[in-house]
Amino acid sequence: MLDVAAIRRDFPILARQVRGRRLVYLDNAATTQKPRQVIEALVRVYEQHNANPHRGVHTLATETTDLYEAARAHVARFINARRAEEVVFTENATAAINLVAHSWGRATLKPRDEVVLTHMEHHANLVPWQITAAETGAVLRFIPLLPDGTLDMDAARRLIGPATRIVAVTAMSNVLGTINDLRPLIDLAHEFGAVVLVDGAQSVPHIATDVQALHCDFLAFSAHKMLGPTGVGVLYGRYELLDRMGPFLAGGSMILKVEWERSRYNEVPWRFEAGTPNYADAIAFDAALDYLEALGMDAVREHEVQLTAYALGRLAEVDGMRIFGPPDATRRGGVISFYYGDIHPHDVGTVLDYAGVAVRAGHHCAQPLMQLLDVPATVRASFYVYNGRDDVDALTDALTETAKVFGYAARTRAG
Repeated sequence: MLDVAAIRRDFPILARQVRGRRLVYLDNAATTQKPRQVIEALVRVYEQHNANPHRGVHTLATETTDLYEAARAHVARFINARRAEEVVFTENATAAINLVAHSWGRATLKPRDEVVLTHMEHHANLVPWQITAAETGAVLRFIPLLPDGTLDMDAARRLIGPATRIVAVTAMSNVLGTINDLRPLIDLAHEFGAVVLVDGAQSVPHIATDVQALHCDFLAFSAHKMLGPTGVGVLYGRYELLDRMGPFLAGGSMILKVEWERSRYNEVPWRFEAGTPNYADAIAFDAALDYLEALGMDAVREHEVQLTAYALGRLAEVDGMRIFGPPDATRRGGVISFYYGDIHPHDVGTVLDYAGVAVRAGHHCAQPLMQLLDVPATVRASFYVYNGRDDVDALTDALTETAKVFGYAARTRAG
């Protein structure tokens, strides 16, 4: 296990109290807290280097450009991309997926072409494809789930075929915690000449990611879910694919030459980074990658496997608990969604907040999946490097208090 006590000392926000209780932050699948190393890196940009990158020859502009491109190169190393130019900075993972749906999808998809998704996708990897399909005449197909919350690979083999142009799939469900075995799916798609986009928003922060070993064509993820600042996302794309794609947004930086009636676009990746980029947060993201690499991504993963196994065991002891997703902690990430008795998740989340426990309550941007689970919403607890067993214990203790508030235990006994 990681040294949680030492790690917590790096996170200023974890020293505060909520409603007189120690903050127990279990909403990491939504966004993670930031270590002081990242906060200081962001302040340092504004105090020492602040200037628009790629726009000037003065010292500050040159320094900012160098730091910005160094961050890009670091991201490329972190995911083992072949070259830094395969990394495009975006606003977030959502923007990265929209970029592919717009620049690749609109140019490639034709009527009756098939886009294969899954029943566990976040809205960010569903709605862009709905829009693109409506505009191009393409058809959406969906890989269903097995009862344990994993993908039905037999169904996938029936769905993916000659009409498939792209498979867009999450690496890890933000609701079920399911970690998908992507390589067989990617290999199957490639057999039919289709490309694969991986939504790595939940996986890249928690599991060592090697895009060359994975053989994916696109990968999207966000800095803020892995200790970095908000407002920075990443699209990895194979260079030969990116090089054939037109721009998503138009304006400054994404051009080489502009005339009155036509323009010549910039090289990859700058073709996709129109306007002033969020350079300060991208540079601070570099410090977040340093932090995770110092911990070691294998250690991060092992910590979460052990903590998730402990949490699954503790939550299973709570009467009336319905837990979604694979029961084996090695098959899932540090995300546990549940429905507690007959108490609405929003009410559970509110009572937990009074105990200082921060969780997510809602549909988690996965409304169709909620319908499949036959619930209006779920409570979601999600873990990261600064969480320990004491946080899980605080969660289960607070759930006991929740039952008392709503009289659930009494109703159970009466039933």
